[in-house]
Amino acid sequence: MTAAYPDGSQYPEIHDLWPTQASVDAAVPGRARHYLEQAISSIHAPSGAVMLAASAVDAMLKDKGFKQGTLHGRINDAAKQHLITEEMAAWAHEVRLGANDERHADEEADLPSTDDAERVIEFVLALAQFLYVLPSRVERGRRK
Repeated sequence: MTAAYPDGSQYPEIHDLWPTQASVDAAVPGRARHYLEQAISSIHAPSGAVMLAASAVDAMLKDKGFKQGTLHGRINDAAKQHLITEEMAAWAHEVRLGANDERHADEEADLPSTDDAERVIEFVLALAQFLYVLPSRVERGRRK
């Protein structure tokens, strides 16, 4: 005999999940949001998550007008023009290089772990906050 819960179902109602899954704010433009959401959803496949996170960085920089050359050059240009800080650029390069290792099946590089993918996604979420979410909040706040 199966015990029923107060709502009459066989299964309990879920009120909350832990750990919570990261979400991508609507202020992040479509292509970047798409890649970042897929990176978050594929955290169980770290190689794919790392590559998708790097694509999100690339999409954000392109959205901000840095369309010429390679991702390497776009990151450097964004730092030179003070869109991002030098520290953010250094971290973006780490993300780029990690994705390159996976894209090119670099036999010398260690395969990324779930922790590595989480760290990369954490940076890309922070970059999205800096480039899109905070400016959007400021704009909304100033309109009030």
